[in-house]
Amino acid sequence: MPIWNLHGNGRTVEPGKVVAPDERLNWGATIAVGVQHVIAMFGATFLVPVLTGFPVSTTLLFSGVGTLLFLVITRNKLPSYLGSSFAFIAPVTAATASQGMGSALAGIAAVGILLAAVGFIVQFAGMGWIDRLMPPVVAGAIVALIGFNLAPVAWTNFEQQPLTATITLVAVVLFSVLFRGFLGRISIFLGVLVGYVVAAIAGEIDYSAVDEAAWIGLPEFRVADFASPGTWSVIAMFLPVVLVLVAENVGHVRGVAAMTTRSVNRQTGRALIADGAATTLAGMFGGSGTTTYGENIGVMAATRVYSTAAYWVAGATAILLSLSPKIGALFNSIPPGVLGGVTTALYGLIGIIGIKIWVDNRVDFSRPVNQYTGAVALVIAIAGFTMQWGDFQLGAIVIGAAAALLIYHLGNAIARWRRTGADDGGPIPAVGAMGGDPQ
Repeated sequence: MPIWNLHGNGRTVEPGKVVAPDERLNWGATIAVGVQHVIAMFGATFLVPVLTGFPVSTTLLFSGVGTLLFLVITRNKLPSYLGSSFAFIAPVTAATASQGMGSALAGIAAVGILLAAVGFIVQFAGMGWIDRLMPPVVAGAIVALIGFNLAPVAWTNFEQQPLTATITLVAVVLFSVLFRGFLGRISIFLGVLVGYVVAAIAGEIDYSAVDEAAWIGLPEFRVADFASPGTWSVIAMFLPVVLVLVAENVGHVRGVAAMTTRSVNRQTGRALIADGAATTLAGMFGGSGTTTYGENIGVMAATRVYSTAAYWVAGATAILLSLSPKIGALFNSIPPGVLGGVTTALYGLIGIIGIKIWVDNRVDFSRPVNQYTGAVALVIAIAGFTMQWGDFQLGAIVIGAAAALLIYHLGNAIARWRRTGADDGGPIPAVGAMGGDPQ
């Protein structure tokens, strides 16, 4: 059982101080903070199984178990909650439609295994090789294409109940700008609540499954199918997700390090191993793939409590919630209009995260190599390109990711050999505070 030092008087956090990962407040306050982490992650975590058709209770179970596993592997030094990763939605949706849920689960498990392998390499060799393989223009393109590839799915739900969908979308945007702090960070969850109430008033919700579900019971487990011939073509669609999970985990570790102590950065390799192990476990038995959660970073920043004790509470709470089939059935009752409204914003936000990587790293889009790396990848994703050889099929995500990597690295090699100036010359100079010319 992990041991934490009591912070101060155990009740308050002094101005300018934080509760470090190896500290805790009194158990009453720690439990309260832990439950707050569950609320923060809930809105995003339940949406992934609802959108992909996976059992909500099973996803909650492996989310909680994965969080506890993460804390063990990182030796209780890195505060983090593992919730459902949106990066899996597109490949899971495509894989389930073509080969079934068993093959989709095999794809999730394969991502977890590869992510853990990357973690072991990072633990011993550092992060430099990832930066060389996936520079900002490539990383941004791959993250963005995963979100934009889902645009047709959002429209399919939206058009079924357009009024409910519009109200839900407006609520999500409104809450994000109306509230500050914690409420602003859970605007998606609040928007879903508004849309759900509107749908209930309009009689658009079927509660029959909720009425039939038991209050207490084990989640529904499914087993990954590695035996079906089509599974291996499905797994190829999942591989680009590894790059997204690497970026998310590295960003999480650096964020916690910036707010606590730089020594946290030494846990980067272990964080990748831990998320890989949690994702593999979830994929093998019917849960959604996991990742570290930005929503919980927001809770830590607001409370200044970075204690891993709170995450043990959060993981245990998620496991308890997963043991109620009625809760899972209630979330599965969310109608298409609500899903269409929230995913119009959500999928677009995934794409914008990729574009933000470009902006943050000042990618120079006057260079042809950078232009075509982003342009070709995004068009492939939005149009939904596919390639097929017999039973083996490649979807838009893997084609777009491969195109981004190939155009960037091969294009750079040719441009530098020919000295045409078309290669990536690095970040553009920062402009002045008033937007003037570079100094």
